[in-house]
Amino acid sequence: MPNSPKKILLVEDDPQVCNLVKKGLQEANFNVDIANDGEKGLLLAQSLPYDLVILDQMLPKMNGLDVCKKIRVKSNVPIIFLTALGTSENIALGLNSGADDYLVKPFKFIELTARINSIIRRAGINTVEVLPTVYKFSSIELNDNTKVVKVDGQLATLTSTEYKLLLLFLKTPEKVFSRQEILEEVWGINFELSTNVVDVYINYLRKKLDKLNCPKLIHTVVGMGYVFREENELSK
Repeated sequence: MPNSPKKILLVEDDPQVCNLVKKGLQEANFNVDIANDGEKGLLLAQSLPYDLVILDQMLPKMNGLDVCKKIRVKSNVPIIFLTALGTSENIALGLNSGADDYLVKPFKFIELTARINSIIRRAGINTVEVLPTVYKFSSIELNDNTKVVKVDGQLATLTSTEYKLLLLFLKTPEKVFSRQEILEEVWGINFELSTNVVDVYINYLRKKLDKLNCPKLIHTVVGMGYVFREENELSK
């Protein structure tokens, strides 16, 4: 039995972009809903089960950054920013608001669909039911079946990309990962992205774990990348 089409919410106020993206995604076997302003986009995202949200930054009624942050309060649905704002500062703001990826207009549609498919696949939306898989390290417990992360029993609210980054570390603690390895493992495709995006997400994850009083576990290995281990292991 074939898989049912995945459902995508496009929050975009430019009619030409809406028509282009909707037509292309429908041809790629996605169902697409459109919201033409931020308030409507937030309402739909919070009311209906979407597999992915595509979000512009410059939107009437509520800007995309605020929409993204409000979605993240209650949902880990994958979010891609699709926007004309392409400076490093804009990208950092978008990722910092909780987005999983960022694509700058003008864009190639083949790249957009590749990123969508990769994020949906990595989010586990296409996977079959499996037995619960629980990873524990120090005070962290991650259930990869329920996608629940706890630190000393406290629930950690992570974006899907932050979750995948933590899962990578938990699967192979004490392994030193280069930034390029992390980019390929977590994002799924060797995009033409600066490896600085890895540093950005490492920082996000560290801050969220710190807020839950988690011991320092993600360490920078100068000139090599990152390693996940307890601090007392560094002196051995």
